[in-house]
Amino acid sequence: MRWGTRVFLGMVGAGAATLAYSALYERVHWTLRRFDVPVLAQEAEPLRVLHISDLHMLPGQHSKQEWVRSLDALDPDFVALTGDNLSSADAVPSVLDALGPLLRRPGAFVFGSNDYYGPVPKNPFKYFNQHHKRSHGPSLPWTDLRDALADSGWTDLTNARGSVTAGGRVLSLGGVDDPHLKLDRYVSGPLEPADLHLGLVHAPEPDVLDMFAADGYDLVLAGHTHGGQLRVPGYGALVTNCGIERDLARGAHRWSGDTWLHVSAGMGTSPYAPIRFACPPEVSLLTLVPRPEHGVRDTRAHESAGVG
Repeated sequence: MRWGTRVFLGMVGAGAATLAYSALYERVHWTLRRFDVPVLAQEAEPLRVLHISDLHMLPGQHSKQEWVRSLDALDPDFVALTGDNLSSADAVPSVLDALGPLLRRPGAFVFGSNDYYGPVPKNPFKYFNQHHKRSHGPSLPWTDLRDALADSGWTDLTNARGSVTAGGRVLSLGGVDDPHLKLDRYVSGPLEPADLHLGLVHAPEPDVLDMFAADGYDLVLAGHTHGGQLRVPGYGALVTNCGIERDLARGAHRWSGDTWLHVSAGMGTSPYAPIRFACPPEVSLLTLVPRPEHGVRDTRAHESAGVG
């Protein structure tokens, strides 16, 4: 009995320590991930894209706001925001404060469900059922956030296309609204000539990604997955909460043909599940570089170590 009690208490202690680490340390261990992604024409100069997603902001999260604001020092050529910015109705000023100086740079955005609706408590095991019924909280002031981002000069890619000059290059942009709310209306058709064709979507659902790839986009940026939020070392994400495979839950990967996909694990969590494990909150700096010569294709992007 004494041996069994010791084992039980040890398991309880290990579980409590893991929970404390996940909630008190890793959840606020802000991390920059860097990737070199080969999507540009031969001899093109590199282009730096800062990808921010899933802020899930609350007004009191000052450390998160200060860290995001500090990313302007990276001198990105372009900033992409892929949704789920809000966790409460009074968080719009905090999101804008976090983005701060980045709003003076070329940028574009799409929204996710947690821009339109607030979070609600959920059974975490429902995420293992890809077809679970989605529940939404109270409406959020997404129009205030949309108007402020657009007034700063960022391009609203909600079921739209656009074009912007960044880093001395022409970027042809396309985006869709959140597929999980069934608001996505992909704009298909031939792409305008540009140095880069870039797509944005919040939830990386395969049918939407396939449409971007079929039209010839070079790179698609998404969020939503939180990288799994709870990852098992050596195994990876347990779930993605969408249709992509677990090994695509975060990072840069080739999707189809010459189209690359980058999925951000995002910066936040639901206030009802404030833990992350083996998956720290992140923003990614993507350095876009020329494709390999002679049609030889890289099979993966090159990632450097994260910095907290």
